[in-house]
Amino acid sequence: MDQCSILLADDDEMIVDVLQHQLEREGFQVIATGNGAEALAIARTRQPDLVLLDVMMPGMQGWEVCRTLRSESDVPILMLTARGEELDRVLGLELGADDYIVKPFSFRELLARIRANLRRVVLTARSAAASDDEKPEQLGALAIDRRRHQITRQGDIVSLTQREYALLLALLDADGAVVRRGDLLDQVWGEEWVGDPRTVDVHMRWLREKLEEEPGAPQLLLTVRGVGYRLVSANELR
Repeated sequence: MDQCSILLADDDEMIVDVLQHQLEREGFQVIATGNGAEALAIARTRQPDLVLLDVMMPGMQGWEVCRTLRSESDVPILMLTARGEELDRVLGLELGADDYIVKPFSFRELLARIRANLRRVVLTARSAAASDDEKPEQLGALAIDRRRHQITRQGDIVSLTQREYALLLALLDADGAVVRRGDLLDQVWGEEWVGDPRTVDVHMRWLREKLEEEPGAPQLLLTVRGVGYRLVSANELR
């Protein structure tokens, strides 16, 4: 695997200096900036493998950088924040962050989260490649073409992120059975992932908004309270 590149965006020069040195010592290529608008520009031009994004920065706040970047890319985004309130953590997930870590944090914990997210990207790519010979599967108005890594709804292509696509496949492969939240985290985010488990609920809501006729009254992606989620099987729709 080629050397992975990390975009480190934080306006605290001391933190940047320390993290850049430690990450480079672990073999990563680090691109550092202390400005939010510049971070977005770098992400667009350099296309790093992962983004470490501070919340409070001049030029553009990390929240806005995260929102904009997620609308354009599936790159893993880890939010760095000095604020540990639940509202801030949920907001990061809502805007598309893959994970967050609250300052002060240990470098060992940060490194574990970075590696877990990078492994997830590799596994997703391998899964897509392994499905090259499979024919599209029909589920009501949905057609799932694993060979093309593509979902269509009533003939129109639905734009899904890699994580949303992997989540849908995990439910599809269960053939109508309930999949526990913990199992979805293991399958989609990886067994060593250490982020907030509520990210599953956030991604499920995004999937419903893209795949259901009425997201508030889902007919395909169902919640089984206290357990997890299930996707209705093709036999149930016949």
